[in-house]
Amino acid sequence: MDPLTLIGIVVAFLVIIGSMVLEGGNPMSLVLIGPLVLVFFGTFAVGAAGNSLPMFISSVKAAGGALLSKPPDYGDTLDTIIKCAEIARREGLLALEAKTASIQDELLRKGLELAIDGTDPGDLSSILEAEVHSNTVYANRQAKLFSDMGGYAPTIGIIGTVLGLVNVLGNLSSPSELGHLIAGAFVATLWGVLSANVMWLPIAAKLKLLADQRAVAGEVVIQGIMAIQAGSNPRMVDTKLRALLTPDALKTLDKAA
Repeated sequence: MDPLTLIGIVVAFLVIIGSMVLEGGNPMSLVLIGPLVLVFFGTFAVGAAGNSLPMFISSVKAAGGALLSKPPDYGDTLDTIIKCAEIARREGLLALEAKTASIQDELLRKGLELAIDGTDPGDLSSILEAEVHSNTVYANRQAKLFSDMGGYAPTIGIIGTVLGLVNVLGNLSSPSELGHLIAGAFVATLWGVLSANVMWLPIAAKLKLLADQRAVAGEVVIQGIMAIQAGSNPRMVDTKLRALLTPDALKTLDKAA
């Protein structure tokens, strides 16, 4: 589990509230129902307007998972591929048939089944690459909802401010109420900018990061299956697959080892 995204968002809110307290302000002055409803519900509404219902629901679920996401386990994937390479080199591809049922990685299991069935290497590679590409495109579309919301939120906040100022101009005959009305008007802009930069854009960035990590994991699986099908030496397979990983992923593997 990687809770850094959730921790970062919480810490950012605490820093903002703390800085306000240090300046002598009252954080509760920001908790105004009108601006909050306008900014958050308005942002979700316009974000939904640019998506289909299934895509919107999927994106919201993905965002919830991204807050406490678990990065791809390259170690287990590499271990499984190397073991399969050893079996295939020693006993042949058909000997892997009994092992595929216990493999959790769906792409790896599917690729091995196709290889065992005697699929042409070129066709096998094309099928798996198309699946990885499709999953990456879908994940980036999920991230796009929150990137869009990061652009909409400040504008929705400005709309709230304009509405608030219109209300202020309509109450010029009541000077005692103007301070509260003006504060409420600018709180909308604050929440628009704050939600965009502290919530929506970081979530979008995390979803894109996860999409990239899964794409790398998919490439590792594809290259591993192609090497298994070709009967490559397991040590060479391990070396080749490690070359696809980032330095951070390699360090994690070394620590686990």
